[in-house]
Amino acid sequence: MVWSGLCRRSAVSILTREPQLMTLFRTPFRIIRTNSRAYLGVNILIYGLVIIGFALGLVFPDLARAQVDRLDEGGTTDLVLSLLSNAWLFALVILGVNSLRVGLLSIILPSMIIPFAGAFFFAYSSLIIGITLAPTDQAGWVALIPHSLTVVIEFQAYVLLVLGAYLLGKFWLRPRTIGAVTHRQGYLRGVQHLGWLSIPALALLIIGAIYEAFSLIYIALPWVRELGLS
Repeated sequence: MVWSGLCRRSAVSILTREPQLMTLFRTPFRIIRTNSRAYLGVNILIYGLVIIGFALGLVFPDLARAQVDRLDEGGTTDLVLSLLSNAWLFALVILGVNSLRVGLLSIILPSMIIPFAGAFFFAYSSLIIGITLAPTDQAGWVALIPHSLTVVIEFQAYVLLVLGAYLLGKFWLRPRTIGAVTHRQGYLRGVQHLGWLSIPALALLIIGAIYEAFSLIYIALPWVRELGLS
């Protein structure tokens, strides 16, 4: 009887959690579908700026070298080299930087203070990152092959956050577009949308961090060594 009762309770618990889990996954995609034009526009803007920055780095190699030198002087290069012996720790650090410094501090928090601020900040960052990605030697081109997928994955996460920042600013300034009466209500609805979009964004950042760490250590670096470019 006890075992039967526990089984029934477990079954009920699972059944009640399933709708919650489905909501967790369905709501962000519903938001994207409802705002499909804005989502497409943000994709074109962010990836377009990365490509423009990349092209500028190729045409003006000194720009790319300046960004690499900045990373060297800031200690980023030394930090990366110190983590190459532990892929999981490397992935954790990447996730921390991407989710906290970029996602939270550069996109989410500024947008909660000034409408669209995070979107503008990251638009500029996308251009700079594109310049930084431009290879300055053969080793850089080889490493870029597996790293290109990292860019696609991680920037899709940022696209979702920028979309959330855009919707927050839109609902905040024009609350009637979301069916709200006051700016405060529009702001709260915008924060809610940003929160929902942060869920798939975080999932993508986790996937991207793991892939970036393992692809760099086990794919890019061995390729560079085999070709004698290190």
